[in-house]
Amino acid sequence: MLFPTPTFAIFFAAVLPLSWLLMGHPRIWRPAMLVACYVFYAAWDWRFVLVLAGSTLANQAVAIAIDRRERGRLRKWLLIVGIGANLAVLGYVKYEDFFLTSAHNLGAWVGIDIPVPMAAVLLPVGISFYTFHAIAYLVDTYRETSRPTTLAKFAVYLSFFPHLVAGPISRPHEFVPQLDAPRDARRIDSSRAYLLIAGGLFKKLVIANELATRIVDPVFGAPGRHSSLELLCGVYGYAIQIWADFSGYTDIAIGVALLLGFRLPQNFNAPYTAVSLTDFWGRWHMTLSRWLRDYLFFPLAHRYAVGAASRVTNRERVGTYWSLLLTMLLAGLWHGAGWTFVAWGAIHGGGLAGERAYRDLRRARGLPAPRPTVVRTAVHRIVTFNVVCLAWIFFRADSLSTAGEVLTGLFTQWGEGAPLVTAGVLLTIAGGIAWQYVPARVPDLLAVRFSRVGFALQGAVLAVCLAIVAAMGPEGVAPFIYFRF
Repeated sequence: MLFPTPTFAIFFAAVLPLSWLLMGHPRIWRPAMLVACYVFYAAWDWRFVLVLAGSTLANQAVAIAIDRRERGRLRKWLLIVGIGANLAVLGYVKYEDFFLTSAHNLGAWVGIDIPVPMAAVLLPVGISFYTFHAIAYLVDTYRETSRPTTLAKFAVYLSFFPHLVAGPISRPHEFVPQLDAPRDARRIDSSRAYLLIAGGLFKKLVIANELATRIVDPVFGAPGRHSSLELLCGVYGYAIQIWADFSGYTDIAIGVALLLGFRLPQNFNAPYTAVSLTDFWGRWHMTLSRWLRDYLFFPLAHRYAVGAASRVTNRERVGTYWSLLLTMLLAGLWHGAGWTFVAWGAIHGGGLAGERAYRDLRRARGLPAPRPTVVRTAVHRIVTFNVVCLAWIFFRADSLSTAGEVLTGLFTQWGEGAPLVTAGVLLTIAGGIAWQYVPARVPDLLAVRFSRVGFALQGAVLAVCLAIVAAMGPEGVAPFIYFRF
């Protein structure tokens, strides 16, 4: 059930008033919301609900078992078993074919025939995201930063339909307390929610779909048939497409959750204004960045922390670099079962490690951080954006050979015609980049002013916005890019 469809509109039109009516009665609201979430998920495939319900029951049982044991090895082993079970299910449904095919290809290379069974494995939509939610729940319970909640609350946390299939990734301490907080439908910031939903629809239906249809899909579908200029615009177009697609989904999800009385964490903050890859990952898919930092990078880096707190050993520095690289390699595999995603992770991991090594080297020599200037900031932004776009080539390509064709064509196919590079494509790419530089206070100010007008005028403005989106957007709605992750 996609957000920008009549089916979801009908579904939400039924769920929203029911939620408002039951807000003051949480014991009734929770099972009603759980049913709504499962109906939303079953719209793809009813079997998905069985996987989600099984994950809910199993993780709740493990979390309670961890919480009941204050100390000892058994507590740690329960955590390991819980995380292992989550990753085993995720690995089976998402990566079985990848690992078997890779083993078959490796065997063929050395002269060994490794058969690959042709078994169709059900891949539930959004399983990566609710698996991350479940692992956070277990780890936070083990670290005693939060305690297990009731089964009903945990079930709603894991299945809450605005963030179920593509995030944002909410931590237990961010979401669960909101289930107990008193909510009043009259105090909902509906004006901000409406603007988020309208803006998200515009990003998805106009910017993302337009670029995908006009240049990105044709270019990456047959790189050898297009000129270097078309390939370059296709790469930049994909950078804007995936930002508009994913941040558009996030805006809609946050807006829908806000109408239900919940606040989800921000997920994007002008990522293409970043001055380094480190800065980029503080702005792009921020909830995933924090998850990877707290649950993967820190535990990996901690293995090398043997020196005193006042000094950092060379072993710790090298361990940090390896931890950054490994974290991003695993992040690449999380995004998709393919070597293209591994390459994407390697570019980001290598870049992050290189930036950290450069800062460590300057610090070791007693050199201060370079003073930011307008020119230096502009250069850093341009370099960072192009490195990110280089990585996007592998992220978008369906194979390493296709990525190689794109990279080769960027340098060897100049002088050919470029019919796909139209004024509309260039304006859409430029507009997507310019959007990154709109000050954060502008949408906040717009939301405040929008909230002060009457409901009739708000409805009229939203109706006009939706009509514009419907008129400008291509016919039909493509699935959100991150739904397949």
